[in-house]
Amino acid sequence: MLVDNGVNGDSRVQKQARSAADAGWEVVLLGRSPSTASQSWQLGGAQVRLLPMPEPLFRKRHQYRRAWLRWPLGYPPNGIAEYRAQQVAAWRADLRFRGAQLALAARAGRRDRTAELWHRARLVLADLADRWVWVRTKMHNRGLYARRYRNPWDRAYTLFWQLTLGDGAWRRLEPGLWDYELAYGPVVDELAPDLIHANDFRMLGVGARAKIRAQAAGRPVTLVWDAHEFLPGIRPWQPNIRWLPAMRAHEREYAPHADAVVTVSDALGDLLRAEHQLTEQPAVVLNAPAAEHAPSGADGSVPDLRQRCGIGLDVPLVVYSGSAAEPRGLRTMVDALPELPGVHTALVVNPDLPYVRKIVAHAQRIGVADRLHVLPYVAHWQVVPFLSGADVGAIPIHHWPNHEIALITKFFEYAHARLPLVVSDVKTMAETVRSTGQGEVFRAKDVADYVRAVRAVLADRERYRAAYDRPGLLEGWTWAAQAEILTGVYRRLLAGAGEGTEISGGASTVPGSPAELPVPAAQR
Repeated sequence: MLVDNGVNGDSRVQKQARSAADAGWEVVLLGRSPSTASQSWQLGGAQVRLLPMPEPLFRKRHQYRRAWLRWPLGYPPNGIAEYRAQQVAAWRADLRFRGAQLALAARAGRRDRTAELWHRARLVLADLADRWVWVRTKMHNRGLYARRYRNPWDRAYTLFWQLTLGDGAWRRLEPGLWDYELAYGPVVDELAPDLIHANDFRMLGVGARAKIRAQAAGRPVTLVWDAHEFLPGIRPWQPNIRWLPAMRAHEREYAPHADAVVTVSDALGDLLRAEHQLTEQPAVVLNAPAAEHAPSGADGSVPDLRQRCGIGLDVPLVVYSGSAAEPRGLRTMVDALPELPGVHTALVVNPDLPYVRKIVAHAQRIGVADRLHVLPYVAHWQVVPFLSGADVGAIPIHHWPNHEIALITKFFEYAHARLPLVVSDVKTMAETVRSTGQGEVFRAKDVADYVRAVRAVLADRERYRAAYDRPGLLEGWTWAAQAEILTGVYRRLLAGAGEGTEISGGASTVPGSPAELPVPAAQR
């Protein structure tokens, strides 16, 4: 299994790896190390290996050159800017220490006026040096990062390589994709897998190239592509005209090499089939909660949400759990608090993100910081019981193509926590909530309508919770059911490859899979 992140925090790949191992495969999950050192641990029966990934190709060529004409005072891009800033900071720290020494000497009657004058002069010099370094560093940063790739030159550059190389244009537009290949590719070859499960578009290329190399060496390999999002509907992390065309070209080049496609919703499956002319409909594997992955005994304890917020059972509590970014709509939740007296809001997010700090500062400005609680993530198997301490689960995401086409992870987590929902009017979630009666829908970005929806749910919580008593509703939204679909895909793909080899039994069957085909115990 391949994923382009550090595994921790990605519940989908963690559940996939554990479930595949439980079904009898030898599973190695390769992710990206956050440092220059490799890391490894066990995830149930699966082995996780995080690989260090240098990314020199991620930087554009101009970021290795000094912008003499536009920013003549900027430092060269060789690390000297950071060195000079730290050097001046150390000098100022030494001057603060020297000033304290002079103050102590004066207090003891040993005042040295010459030394004090020289100290003041050095303070002025340090201020000038600090300002000079700041100016040069500012120009250095502008030279490196200010370019937005939206000018006529970049448009012409993008068009030229698209016309020249077709789907191979990503090699020129976003060569940083090769950094993934150089980090992961040799390890995949060494492992010699029978099946490669590539999560999302960056890993698709790594998996496809590994498959082709293996086939050239006479070793059959099958490739599963797990598409988490619809690439044309992704908002690039910066306004870079090259990024999306490059990523789409990369995906188009390697999608035909996938033996099966797995995705997160029927709507996304339809889009992928049309985008890549797939011969069969992708299998849908929902990112549902996996209660069965909770450890037993003391290790299975779950923190208390309300205790972490410092509030009692009688305090109305709205919770949001997941990624924190502007399109997720967290600002709407905070802006609503002045109109919801007595109601508290908990954000279970990464508290170190600049966006989260910005949200907290905004809450302080409008006087509701005492009712906003920012909490760190918990383990994926703890999420459902942890969230069950709230009264309402909120999903205030904005309209964006990928937001419209799937039931996202937190939707299922809230449902299994039996929380009434307040969701924005993005297509799939709004339709589901209206049909099940498990919550209220409000207009995205509309604070007043969000307030209305929260008030409606808090006024009759049990009516909305009763929706979860519908027979089969929650049972279909479990990871156990989704794991059967996923391992069924594996068995179907490996049925031909497993012929003529000794295999051991013990695998459960899946509707639509080969009749009671056992899983080879030694298959990876």
